[in-house]
Amino acid sequence: MTQLQQAKAGVVTPQMAAVADAERLETEAVRRQVASGRMVIPANRVHVAGCGGGAKLQPRGIGRAATTKINANIGASPDSSCRDLELTKLQWAVRYGADAVMDLSTGGDLDATREYLLANATVPIGTVPIYSMIVERPVEELTVEVILAAIEKQARQGVDFMTIHAGILREHLPAAHGRKMGIVSRGGSLLAKWMATHGRQNPLYEAFDEISAILAEYDVTYSLGDGLRPGCLADASDEAQFAELDVLGELTHRARAAGVQVMVEGPGHVPFDQIEMNMKRQAEVCDGAPFYVLGPIVTDAFPGYDHITSSIGATAAAYHGAAFLCYVTPAEHLGLPTPEDVKEGCVAYKIAAHAADVARGLPGARDWDDAISTARAGFDWRKQFELAFDPDRAEEIRRRDLPDATEEYCSMCGKEWCAVRLSKEASEAANR
Repeated sequence: MTQLQQAKAGVVTPQMAAVADAERLETEAVRRQVASGRMVIPANRVHVAGCGGGAKLQPRGIGRAATTKINANIGASPDSSCRDLELTKLQWAVRYGADAVMDLSTGGDLDATREYLLANATVPIGTVPIYSMIVERPVEELTVEVILAAIEKQARQGVDFMTIHAGILREHLPAAHGRKMGIVSRGGSLLAKWMATHGRQNPLYEAFDEISAILAEYDVTYSLGDGLRPGCLADASDEAQFAELDVLGELTHRARAAGVQVMVEGPGHVPFDQIEMNMKRQAEVCDGAPFYVLGPIVTDAFPGYDHITSSIGATAAAYHGAAFLCYVTPAEHLGLPTPEDVKEGCVAYKIAAHAADVARGLPGARDWDDAISTARAGFDWRKQFELAFDPDRAEEIRRRDLPDATEEYCSMCGKEWCAVRLSKEASEAANR
């Protein structure tokens, strides 16, 4: 039985218990959330057991009842392929806060890279299986048999969640072709080409029940892909995007009926004022399934800084309804991310997720902030460094001008102008 099926049967699995402990929730509360489909725990049975004797999965709960989670995309490209470099990206992603990692490799030995990452991953690993399907053939030659074989192979390797672009239909294509940016999803564009070539419906949609049977066997979570997500502000919240969303709502119910956990992917480029509407519309259409959003990126005008433009949107998205944030790095729209780009993206999104959790009033979410504020008020630099998300960077900046960690001021104001010190002195004088 899958996590969803066991939850519906009243069973608290070890994965649910682990999530409850990590989130400071009651186990029964987690079970109810999973049973309702409002929380998913991506945990392939193979990965739970330790892929090939490798690292064992540490389960994560993704849903509004839990803290907001972040995902880091990594993966080799046809122009740059090295599995050890991808492992470094995985390690950096986890170090800097990623709760899950997607291997989006399109170059090199995809099967070997995926296997290598799974053997070393303690966080859930996701993939987009269509990428591996077209390595040895043009997309026009894709068949249902090839599709099912590729999905089953990745499930057998231990992949915890898969992006399946089953919601983009043949009848959606005219609306998408009228956009400024057209279709920017790789999976969506591949399937659009297949449908246009054959004059037939999306094969992932037609084979959805067979795919669900494979995912249920291994307890792989659906990440229903948004093949028609907007690729620029001008295309946001348009007919094509919402037509696909309606199909994703249908598929959510079909996946749950098959016993498969499901989350739904969301838009990429959205003006800030449209984010709340998009989050609420998805929750209604998809019956509260966890929303997994890329950003959203709130302006198209800052290439090289899209980890910032998107983290602004990500905070709003998480506040208004998203449960899972797919990071964006400074390399977005420009090139393949380096490990340093992965770090920058993870840090930006950890900030976004935490800020949203504080704003949502999640129990204990602000404890970390309050503890740092206490240390700051007491000029306890050592405690500040200890509590900081990136202690090394915080201490490095502090020591640039003042190597002595005991000084009760920083180089921004200096000793005589330090507002915190002056405030303390004023308070002491008033209480004499």
